[in-house]
Amino acid sequence: MSNLVLLILCFIIGMLLHRSQRLPQNAPTTLNSFIIHVSLPALTLLYIHSMKLSGDVAMIAAMAWLCFALSAGFFGLLGRLLKLSRSTTGALILTGGLGNTSFFGLPMIEAYYGHDQLVTGIIVDQLGSFLVLSTLGITVAGLYSSGRPTASEIMRRIVLFPPFIALIIALLLIPVEYAPWFTALLKRLGDTLTPLALVSVGFQLRLGHLAGNTRNLAIGLGFKLLLAPLLISLLYVNLLQAHGATIQVTLFEAGMPPMITAAIIATEHDLDPELSSLMVAAGLLLSFATLSGWWWILQGI
Repeated sequence: MSNLVLLILCFIIGMLLHRSQRLPQNAPTTLNSFIIHVSLPALTLLYIHSMKLSGDVAMIAAMAWLCFALSAGFFGLLGRLLKLSRSTTGALILTGGLGNTSFFGLPMIEAYYGHDQLVTGIIVDQLGSFLVLSTLGITVAGLYSSGRPTASEIMRRIVLFPPFIALIIALLLIPVEYAPWFTALLKRLGDTLTPLALVSVGFQLRLGHLAGNTRNLAIGLGFKLLLAPLLISLLYVNLLQAHGATIQVTLFEAGMPPMITAAIIATEHDLDPELSSLMVAAGLLLSFATLSGWWWILQGI
């Protein structure tokens, strides 16, 4: 419950800071830069290094990759049919294809399924969502940005993406035991991600933006909160005949609201920042209801 209160409180703080004009208008840019260069790398070094792999890992991690592939196909096609701008299409692919599987997902898993199932959520997040963001997410952001970078430039962005560098270092350091002080340091730095990210999103939210984004927001959240988890559930349960608590939690994670960091990446690449922020903010609020529904549905699996 404390984690959920933190999410809501930091989001409100961001809105109040903007309203009070106590921070400059470019404050979210600074906050986002700190998250990408410090907070995310610290969490990567901490959790990837200590992760223990088990038998169902491939199926658990694959969920996030499948969600992103579905998002790219769905919004890529929809963008052509509705004649959406490249900026809007890119924003929808990123925020519709990447879920908040850690800072919102883990507290929700603990609330609905208990502490023992957190390991499933960590696998989904670290080997799924995070890797998708660091590779395909950066690629899509580059392709749909105004710059239209070449393949070599996109590869360069991936290789130089600070969390991706941290991922490689974490994998190389798996045989090395961290000193207690270093583990504590990484945790303290990583803990800054949630409050800073939600303050940034809240700061950028403008209720007036709803007027011009209602249709795209409804489509984006309809896909992320309802259609995507439904399609993944049909694939895992009906086609692959997968059952059990681990699969329930994996599918529960598929219904998480848009990833905050995906919206940050979209904003940094100028991919419809207004819609990206709305996807995160409205998605967080609506997901309290939709996740309860998915939990109820998944009980029979």
